[in-house]
Amino acid sequence: MTLRFNMLLAAEGIPLPDVRLLRHQTVGPRGRTPYSLWRDDRAAFELYQSMQAADPRRQAVFAARYWASFVTPPDGETLFVGLYQVSRLGPAEPDLVNPLTGQPANSTGHYDRYACTLLPQLSAYIGRLFIRWGEGTRSWVQRADNQDKEIVALARAFREPEFPGFSQLIQPLSDIETMPPSWKAVLRASRGVYLLACPRTREHYVGSAYGSDGFLGRWEAYVANSHGGNVGLRMRDPSDYVVSILEVAGSVATAEEIIALEARWKQKLLSRDMGLNRN
Repeated sequence: MTLRFNMLLAAEGIPLPDVRLLRHQTVGPRGRTPYSLWRDDRAAFELYQSMQAADPRRQAVFAARYWASFVTPPDGETLFVGLYQVSRLGPAEPDLVNPLTGQPANSTGHYDRYACTLLPQLSAYIGRLFIRWGEGTRSWVQRADNQDKEIVALARAFREPEFPGFSQLIQPLSDIETMPPSWKAVLRASRGVYLLACPRTREHYVGSAYGSDGFLGRWEAYVANSHGGNVGLRMRDPSDYVVSILEVAGSVATAEEIIALEARWKQKLLSRDMGLNRN
């Protein structure tokens, strides 16, 4: 028998017409997402969720007693993060800051504020239960009585996606800030040679990480100022480079040895002639 999310709601006596399903999936500055907000700061996530567009059509959509909230992890799945009892309070405060964007909520439109109280019902499934949302991912608010979502997985406990391995890691720099902490720990402890590729200009740059913070520290420098001190990158408009790892150095490799590895990769990829390297 296929298990459905509405079975769980019905078992708790929650009337299906009174439930809206919310799949939070917006990507904010520096790759911040509702998932990373929920993972790192539940209060910030709930504040973000409490602010919704104030136009009459949206007010009608959100006019329900309960919100069943879901977020999208980096792998694109749909993860349950709580059942909330909801009531509309009125217009959002003018100086209220959106935790996802870091900007005042009403600077990009008019928002309502909702009181959202996390309920004990279904709390055992928070961070563990995954549903199949379906193809209509742009329709991020749906009625439970019209959409009986299939349950596809129930984990023993909340767990971040596993580190994909050095050869499989391909990430936009804008996602570095919100990577799982376990991934950051691996990258901070590892050094070697990496590649930055610009999808906009189709150019690439070979770099090396040999400092105490490894790959992570080097990439965070690019996120901070868009060029990391490199001449070739400073001459270009800021871009969201895609970063990958070309070679991991041994744990006892010296800075000079890693720089030599970098020089060899520059030769292989012709990054001085066809790319952004200037030395």
